[in-house]
Amino acid sequence: MDDLLVGLPAGAAPWLLAAALAGGLARGFSGFGTALIFVPIAAIALGPQRAAPLMLALDAFAIVALTPAAWKVADRREVGLLAAGVVVGTPLGVLILLAAEPTAMRWGMAALIVAVLALLISGWRFRSKPTAPVSIGVGLVGGVMSGVALIGGPPVMAYLLGQDADAARIRAAFALYLCATGIVAAIAFGAAGLLGAWLVGPLLLTLPVYGVGIWAGTRMFHMASALTFRRICYAMIAVAALLSLPALDGVVR
Repeated sequence: MDDLLVGLPAGAAPWLLAAALAGGLARGFSGFGTALIFVPIAAIALGPQRAAPLMLALDAFAIVALTPAAWKVADRREVGLLAAGVVVGTPLGVLILLAAEPTAMRWGMAALIVAVLALLISGWRFRSKPTAPVSIGVGLVGGVMSGVALIGGPPVMAYLLGQDADAARIRAAFALYLCATGIVAAIAFGAAGLLGAWLVGPLLLTLPVYGVGIWAGTRMFHMASALTFRRICYAMIAVAALLSLPALDGVVR
């Protein structure tokens, strides 16, 4: 354990473990909200410029596992258009992440997460007929949000849910979109120098706990209604955003 903590700021481990457990629970019992919970909490320990790459590394395992099945079912043309927007938007988001002062970035990240949470709670769906320009535009928005904090999923899911398609096809399209987002984000983060040997310790520290969270969340899924778990996820996202506020650093750290 001591070897994994080398190079980490003092007191970082508890925050990273809490972020991994909470994010894993969200992934396991609802399939959404992982980055919305993990990134702001991990940013308390590592700062926003390292929290997002760590989330990407953690979620790579889930992306690899889910992509082959999704490829067979998803509307690959639709995902391709979304991915085209992601290719443009993600580097823009990374530039924002690099240019912003860390404290200001944490305030901005908290505000963005609250806005995304409001979108999720509202149940809003895109109801107009999808077109190529709109799909690319939605992908661009998701790409910018992914570049900033890997939270580009909600606007794309709201877009997909408004389309006339069965649930299995929507889930597959979203899983394939997340794969495309992950690949583009990895390239953009790497080009910006945000990936490196520093990732090994935090990844090895958090990966087992993240896995336990996924396992526990999956088992918990059958213990209550989907609405209950959705509300729990919303509450976890709200708490994560609150804890990430720089104004509370003197209280929670």
